[in-house]
Amino acid sequence: MTVANGSEPKDSAQPTPGTSETPATGSAKTPAAETPGVAELAAGYAEKAGLQRNSAGHVDMLKSAGGVQGIAESILPGLVFLVAFTISRDLTVSLVAALATAAIFTVVRLIQRRPLTQALAGVVGVGISAWLANTTGKAEDFYVLGFFTNIAYIAGMVLSIVLKWPIAGLLFGFVRNEGLEWRKDPERLRAYQLGTWIVVAVLALRLVVQVPLYFLGEPGLTALATTRLLMGAPLYILGLWVAWLVTKPAPQPSKPSSSA
Repeated sequence: MTVANGSEPKDSAQPTPGTSETPATGSAKTPAAETPGVAELAAGYAEKAGLQRNSAGHVDMLKSAGGVQGIAESILPGLVFLVAFTISRDLTVSLVAALATAAIFTVVRLIQRRPLTQALAGVVGVGISAWLANTTGKAEDFYVLGFFTNIAYIAGMVLSIVLKWPIAGLLFGFVRNEGLEWRKDPERLRAYQLGTWIVVAVLALRLVVQVPLYFLGEPGLTALATTRLLMGAPLYILGLWVAWLVTKPAPQPSKPSSSA
């Protein structure tokens, strides 16, 4: 099995005549009726996850997190909510301010003619969070949705490890032009399982730190909001970067030049 080391751009892979145009590093003996469907599904998952390659063929962590604008979209609504509530102590005003901030990002993307998926997802998330907080009358409930989101991601990733389809492999495998060939190599499979566990640990750490702060009620609101910001995109990017390093394929031994 040939394993790409992530050092070459994705476009450098040359398709073999008679096979799919999707770059693949493994043998072409895999039955066409079985693998292409799974491979295309996994490739689509990696694309939808937003992973981006840089010119060196590595994961661009900043772009994968949505770039500076994407990070701002995930951070600012919560920050605006905290600042507004700290100053006014008015839950309604604070919720409206957070929703308005999320809506502004959507308008900006419309003006830029950029994809609205991330911005709209942010508006929906902020809207649900605002509804929860407004329904209970508790400012800390603005952050409850994030707990359930983390739990869902943890459950999905752990399940992928158990089924031997670790999420890290589905994401990084296509960035490295490994396709699904890594599943045939027990060492690569274990590496991607470990990489997935690292991301799970990041998500679990959020819950361990933030849930106790939530149960403190309003006195713990500032600490909860602050840790939510710090353990959001910055910690997630760090976790992805560590998972990328841990799952890096071993360098392939160079072949000696042969004489005629």
